Amino acid sequence: MRTATLALAMGMVCLRGLPALPSLGWLMAMAAGAALLLAVRRWHCGLFLLGLCWACLHAHWATNEQLAPALDGQTLWLEGEVVGLPAANGSTVRFELADAWSRRAQLPSHLRLAWYGGPPVASGERWRLAVKLKRPRALVNPGGFDAQAWALAKGVGATGSVKAGERVRAARLAWRDGLRQRLLAVDSQQQGGTLAALLLGDGSGVSRQQWEVLQATGTVHLLVISGQHVGLLAGMLYGLVALLARIGCWPARWPWLPCACALAFAGALAYGLLAGFQVPVRRACIMIGLVLLWRLRFRHLGVWWPLLLAFTLVLLVDPLVSLQPGFWLSFIAVAVLLLTFSGRLGGWRWWQAWTRAQCCVALGLLPVMVALALPVSVSGPLVNLLAVPWISLVVLPMAMAGAVLLPVPWVGETLLWLAGGALSGLFQWLTWTAEWGPPWLPPGLSPHVWLVLVMGILLLLLPAGVPLRWLGVLMLGLLLFSPRQAPPAGQADVWVLDVGQGLGVLVRTAHHQLLYDTGPGLGEIDAGASVVVPSLVALGVRRLDAMIISHAHLDHSGGAGTVLRRLAVSQTLAGEPGSLPAAWHAQPCKPGRSWEWDGVKFVLWRWPSAVPGNPASCVLWVEANGERLLLSGDLDAAAEKALLASGLPVQANWLQAPHHGSKTSSSKPFLEAVGPHTALISRGHGNTFGHPHAAVLARYRALGITPHDTAEEGALRVRLGAHQPVDRQRAQRRFWREAPAGL
Repeated sequence: MRTATLALAMGMVCLRGLPALPSLGWLMAMAAGAALLLAVRRWHCGLFLLGLCWACLHAHWATNEQLAPALDGQTLWLEGEVVGLPAANGSTVRFELADAWSRRAQLPSHLRLAWYGGPPVASGERWRLAVKLKRPRALVNPGGFDAQAWALAKGVGATGSVKAGERVRAARLAWRDGLRQRLLAVDSQQQGGTLAALLLGDGSGVSRQQWEVLQATGTVHLLVISGQHVGLLAGMLYGLVALLARIGCWPARWPWLPCACALAFAGALAYGLLAGFQVPVRRACIMIGLVLLWRLRFRHLGVWWPLLLAFTLVLLVDPLVSLQPGFWLSFIAVAVLLLTFSGRLGGWRWWQAWTRAQCCVALGLLPVMVALALPVSVSGPLVNLLAVPWISLVVLPMAMAGAVLLPVPWVGETLLWLAGGALSGLFQWLTWTAEWGPPWLPPGLSPHVWLVLVMGILLLLLPAGVPLRWLGVLMLGLLLFSPRQAPPAGQADVWVLDVGQGLGVLVRTAHHQLLYDTGPGLGEIDAGASVVVPSLVALGVRRLDAMIISHAHLDHSGGAGTVLRRLAVSQTLAGEPGSLPAAWHAQPCKPGRSWEWDGVKFVLWRWPSAVPGNPASCVLWVEANGERLLLSGDLDAAAEKALLASGLPVQANWLQAPHHGSKTSSSKPFLEAVGPHTALISRGHGNTFGHPHAAVLARYRALGITPHDTAEEGALRVRLGAHQPVDRQRAQRRFWREAPAGL
């Protein structure tokens, strides 16, 4: 029975690795094959195939719910109800709309919208809105977060920006939004936003600095409602009934065990209702229900059976949940704890059990964090030793009691004020701890190295008497001494990252790394944190020998601050150093400056008479084994003319399209003088500037220049000096995103 259940679960999990979904005809044939296998009692094969069919069918339903390609970029009037908790960040309001419909087109039922400069929006309200709609789309980079998979798993059919709107109906049943406003009004050292995250799962009130502190200390799970919070409440209620029964205060006519299980499950459901029954909460409620059922009637089946059953049931309810990192982290954490505490000879003291639990969970989740390219906190195991009981035993009980007692004058507000003060003290300590070092981003590992890492960690998690357990330490060392991904001497790896409407290029030689531009940045959001640093770390880059900021515009310099904070940068060069923060210590880009790294030559140029802005871009040539790349920043036609007049040899095989393919650049004389065979275009999908311009693309085609576009093809990789075609990240097929043209 266990192996059959595992086969069913593995069939559903396989959905995650499919490059494309089988057609409905193939699904019918697979379902018939599964039925035939089950009829002849080939249970495992039949259930595996059945699970795969069920998962693929769910994926078809989800992809069919997405916005039709013909409506991508169109503005439509639509109507729907605001669900969840809207988030206001400055003048921008972000919210989700359910049951969306329009008279002009068939729309997805679930939308995620942003209203720049819009009015307050409350949960439960019904709005009529003019929205520019977009299909869910994500940047595709090495080691980057796949927002498109996340949107599919969440059931988001389209995103959009609101242009105008009117409220059709006032809010109804918006008690969660009202409670959120009460929590945000708690001014206990500005911790109302963290209280809302803790109780309601609404992280919009948590600042970027607080999230960075939580990430650096490995305590994000404390403010993201998960199985830990729901399980804590259920455990407290179960323990209360058990304690009353032990001391003789529980009514004898009521069997204590069924009552304890029923009360614990009711408490978990109530907390789930308070938190909006998001996917992690639903998953936790299913797991808690199965554990309580096991405790009540099925303890003879062992401890692994409820975990496997919960794993399978969660997948049956929503197979697309396997696309979410939280699904894997929660189940593997529970599995590690079961492996650590079950089947041991003898017991541990409470403090030994607590410390070993934290260390074992951190160790057991390491392969998952590496596979999912998630940051790892080095201080996390030690910090959680104090942070978890502080949240679980001090902050959360007071916050829950305060939320329940809010109708009682002064009592609820006082408890919430005390909970906010306790959170403030915790954040002060976490901030001090985070200053010791940022989170560690593990490098990308090849599959066989990753499997060796998993085997090593399994050895370390086994009891101390297991022979050759020490080999796990050597296997774990692969994380620190993993093979470098650098090119050989005389060649250079060039990555044009998919940063959206901006530019970020990594040039890597055998022993040196250079970053040309850092992607866009706006307010608290920048590509340095979301794209550039994670991609560089995934490629094994821990330091930069040079960072060049072509000019000061935010689409090129927006991520530089994050790069400087998180990576060691030896020197910073810039086309407009005076327009950048003094703390960056940017040096001017001097025309004609050249150097050589590992057999690869570099030459700089900047127009001395340039006016501020695009014409002042710092230009870089890279030459390896007779093959040349020209990184041109945002040069306009006037600067291109000045470059041709400089007398420098401008010929190049590869050209980074000036100014994202704008019509004010890529002049015909410039293209003829450079003579590239390929133009690399970095731009945002559906950008409002119209990049790349149709006239520029026509000019490329007329001159025999092949364009490659990050918006359509993801990050682009060129092995300079190897005379090979470009590699495209979107060529790595996934069923939830479109493949680039030609595949």
